[in-house]
Amino acid sequence: MSKQHIAGFIGLGAMGAAIARRLIGAGTSLHVHDPDPARADAMARLGAVVHDSPLAVADVAPIVYSCLPDADVSRTVAFGENGVARGRAIRVYVEMSTIGRQALVEITQALAAHDVQTVDAPVSGGPRGADAGTLSIILAGAPATLDAIRDQVASMGKHVFDVGAEPGMAQMMKLVNNLISATNMVSAYEALVLGAKAGLDPDQMVDIINVSTGRNSATVDKVPKAILPGTFDYGASIRTIHKDVSIGLEEAQALGVPMWLGQSMRQAWAYAITQGGEHQDFTTLIKYMEAWAGVQVRSRRTPAPAANEATAGDRT
Repeated sequence: MSKQHIAGFIGLGAMGAAIARRLIGAGTSLHVHDPDPARADAMARLGAVVHDSPLAVADVAPIVYSCLPDADVSRTVAFGENGVARGRAIRVYVEMSTIGRQALVEITQALAAHDVQTVDAPVSGGPRGADAGTLSIILAGAPATLDAIRDQVASMGKHVFDVGAEPGMAQMMKLVNNLISATNMVSAYEALVLGAKAGLDPDQMVDIINVSTGRNSATVDKVPKAILPGTFDYGASIRTIHKDVSIGLEEAQALGVPMWLGQSMRQAWAYAITQGGEHQDFTTLIKYMEAWAGVQVRSRRTPAPAANEATAGDRT
């Protein structure tokens, strides 16, 4: 197998595992590492080769991807004692985590000292989008380095954007997106709770909003798929959203940009964390608003019968 069909992947959480599965499905010989043996074993059953450290992955894979929970973990994986920096095979490191511009610049500089090129490549679309291959992937890096990963990246997402040669700029673009997305959720959740408290039907509210000016990613995707049915399983945690929002506000402060609404919006996510919701799905934020109002925003519609079930009118 040629080197361009060999890759490494570090971090097999919900998002990382979904992206890794896409690579395997595209025929990539994948070498993986995750500190959770269960996650690694699940990928091994799909044909991946499991290694005991990021360094071991970088010893065999010329291109190594990572999808990690925060900047400290990303730094450790990149240039820690058993990080990828000293790998014998690695030439390109693709950071798909959302960790902010400063951390990405530190990683880029540290790896450059070992002749490893860094691609800044955060993604948007959640684990569902990763499984479906419909992610948005934002790239920043040297043109030749981006060309080296394009075929593999194409197997992961539907929308791929280049935002420049400077690693860190893709992080900024992702933070801009996530600040808007997190704000959409807070505003949609609290407005829907208001409507439910007044007696409006939750399903009808969403139907009307989604053909009107209030339409946004929360009302189109998150509310219908995880809140109205009460599954609360969209795929990312409250902790993750709070982390991304906080990084975005730190970048804004560093650049001297006021974020009046952003500061207030972060308080809603912080409140959920103080109430024990840190590891809950981010759609559960609405539950705290519902508790205050004494209502629930849930579907009242009767699920349609399964295709193989006869309806009352069919029983003749």
